[in-house]
Amino acid sequence: MASKFQAPRGTFDVLPEQARARRRLERTAAEIFGRAGYEAIATPAFEDTDLFERGVGRSTDIVRKEMFTFEDKGGRSLTLRPEGTASICRAYLEHGMQKLAQPVKLFYLGPFFRHERPQAGRYRQFHQLGAECIGTDSPLADAEVIMLLSDLLGEMGVPGVELRLGSLGSFEARRAYLEDLKAHLHAHEEDLPQDVRERIDINPLRAFDAGDEGTQGVMASAPTIIERLEGEDAAHFAEVRALLDAAGIDYVVDPALVRGLDYYTRTIFSFVCDQLGAQSEVGGGGRYDGLIEQLGGAPTPAVGFAAGIERILLALDEEVPQSGRDAFVAVTDPEQRQRAMAIATQLRRAGVSTEVDLAGRGLKGQLKHADRIGARRTLILEPDGGAQLRDMKTGEQRPAASGNLVEELKGEHP
Repeated sequence: MASKFQAPRGTFDVLPEQARARRRLERTAAEIFGRAGYEAIATPAFEDTDLFERGVGRSTDIVRKEMFTFEDKGGRSLTLRPEGTASICRAYLEHGMQKLAQPVKLFYLGPFFRHERPQAGRYRQFHQLGAECIGTDSPLADAEVIMLLSDLLGEMGVPGVELRLGSLGSFEARRAYLEDLKAHLHAHEEDLPQDVRERIDINPLRAFDAGDEGTQGVMASAPTIIERLEGEDAAHFAEVRALLDAAGIDYVVDPALVRGLDYYTRTIFSFVCDQLGAQSEVGGGGRYDGLIEQLGGAPTPAVGFAAGIERILLALDEEVPQSGRDAFVAVTDPEQRQRAMAIATQLRRAGVSTEVDLAGRGLKGQLKHADRIGARRTLILEPDGGAQLRDMKTGEQRPAASGNLVEELKGEHP
């Protein structure tokens, strides 16, 4: 009988067969990031609302429309984190990480929350993994974080991935460009929908992301910042491209590429997958040299990315099969259950995955259960203290050495 309760709209349960695929992705990410010197960090699921208003940007859709914000019993405004970078930067400042050897290289994974229209690849509670390199403005750092995500997607075997690369220039260089872009949008206001018109003066770059035909037509003739890059901004972007070329990483320069957060400067990038349809991005990020200063710290350059765990797994569309158990300990007499549990405990402590019957089955039922859970061998305990060792694949059975059953079964462990 099904329960009347269901997971809230836009959320989901991660079942065991899906959890195996997630663990594989998380292990692979930790290994790749760890080899490059990135260390794990975890931040709270909710933060002061002001952190995201200042860090992400009050003009962004995330802050204006999508945050889950509530007041706690002390009257403080708190928000379930909609993204990870602002929290990482807050932790960097709060814990004095600027005193450590720079750059500080961190990676994270966990749940995030946005009040969006749920659809395939887009949920109100979703999970991301990400990496941040804080404390250097070198193009080498930009290239490194791009390579990390490229390596992860390649190692996982995500098909049909394309890297799109762009630059937003520095805040100073972008200021004049934004005035030109606003003028272009105002000149074509009659062709723009209401929500795009409302954002012309507060966040005109978001028009590049609009999906309606009218806005797309207007943006086809809009000036782009890439063609305006000069001096250090142009040199930085050229060096990032040269580093990716040297590493053999393919990319396309996308003059219309923007990000949904206000803190980005210079390099931005997006990995898209042709398997995913409308929600095609599996991960992306860029440089955010002004964010830590916006949060009250000293000017501190940084670069990073986030990737959607659900998006990656949706692109893979595969389940990791259950690995099975190394052993199952069965009994022919209920009086042997204490002995069975003691042996199973010793085997587990010795690194052998082992189960025992917890449901009071007879021997036939125990063997059937051992087969269903994928046990490779079953140790059948006999009333006289002896035991039989059964190969579950071949059905062959032989007496087990009664002197040390744990050592014998451990020796069978591949």
